[in-house]
Amino acid sequence: MISLDTNILVYSVDRDAGDRHNTAVKLVERSVRAGNCVQPLQSLCEFFNIATRKIGLDVSIAAEVVARWQAAVPIEPASDDDLRNAMRAVREHGLSFWDALLWATVRRVGVELLISEDFQDGRSIEGVRILNPFAARNTGLIEAALPR
Repeated sequence: MISLDTNILVYSVDRDAGDRHNTAVKLVERSVRAGNCVQPLQSLCEFFNIATRKIGLDVSIAAEVVARWQAAVPIEPASDDDLRNAMRAVREHGLSFWDALLWATVRRVGVELLISEDFQDGRSIEGVRILNPFAARNTGLIEAALPR
């Protein structure tokens, strides 16, 4: 299974993001079609906040984007165990808290690939590998996870 970090969701609606926008749109479309994507509820919450506050997306449009995600892929809320594991990951792996909570949630549900530009590219943390989709060296690995 795969998951897309908040930054990918944000780039998918940010038309001013240039090549990142184009790449993110393709990743979002392909992840839905592949049927192997799960999104943490946290990423949708962060998306809504960033899209409306920083990008200036109209609230109703941002809500519609979130609703489409909810209809298209499984959404997983964080659990009490995720909170405990996130705090442990901050201590043991040096992650920021919100990245750690996102990681803990996707790890619990079996995500093996987290696509993000925010985490350390190529790092594998307890079975979850992080790949930056904007680094050309990762194209083949992402292609294998998201067949066309």
